[in-house]
Amino acid sequence: MSRRAIWIVLGVVTVVALVIGSQMPAERSADARLQSIAGQVRCPTCAGQSVANSDAPAAKALREQIRADIEAGRDDDAILSRLASGPYGDDILLTPPRSGLAGLVWVVPVVVVLLGFAGLAVAFRRWERPSDDAPSRRDRELVAAALGQDPDDPHGEGSGR
Repeated sequence: MSRRAIWIVLGVVTVVALVIGSQMPAERSADARLQSIAGQVRCPTCAGQSVANSDAPAAKALREQIRADIEAGRDDDAILSRLASGPYGDDILLTPPRSGLAGLVWVVPVVVVLLGFAGLAVAFRRWERPSDDAPSRRDRELVAAALGQDPDDPHGEGSGR
């Protein structure tokens, strides 16, 4: 396959992926919305478990509250913000907020990765630079003296030449 054909195929695949990805999602069922929202809410009595995966009484009560909110016609963001404004605050949400001090959870990893790439770029630039460490005449004389050779005879052939 030629290079041009590969680029054409890659372009077609990209365009198809963008068209499919930009389609508006179909209306989800109430149960699918319940599972989606409950998966974003922390169980207040379970360690690190979502309301969707917990069988604790508190999780069941929160699922019923979410179901009632869905039936009342509230959208997902309104339901999540209502839960976060309750007695548990933002801690009830499994995804930390993107603002304030909790926003550092989103920013710090990105900064660390960028600093890592910058460090690698600096290291690679240093490795590419030619060194100016060519031996001087004095260095050659010292090595020749240590080896018992004549410094003017770099190949060690002696005076028989």
